[in-house]
Amino acid sequence: MKVMLRRDAEGVLSAYVPKKDLEEPIIKVEKPEMWGGSVTLANGWVLQLPEMAASTNLPITVEAKKIGGE
Repeated sequence: MKVMLRRDAEGVLSAYVPKKDLEEPIIKVEKPEMWGGSVTLANGWVLQLPEMAASTNLPITVEAKKIGGE
């Protein structure tokens, strides 16, 4: 699924899923650089992110896979 990842002015990461019109804060990141690991959203969804360079700038839209959660 397409997911837009961004960081707000306070540094909080969030994910927006346009198909579901859902925006949730990211509350857990599996890998420090985020890419290639999973992230957990506040609503319980777990998304697997693609491998990308640690220096990748946000905001960015990526193809993520939902692997858990509600």
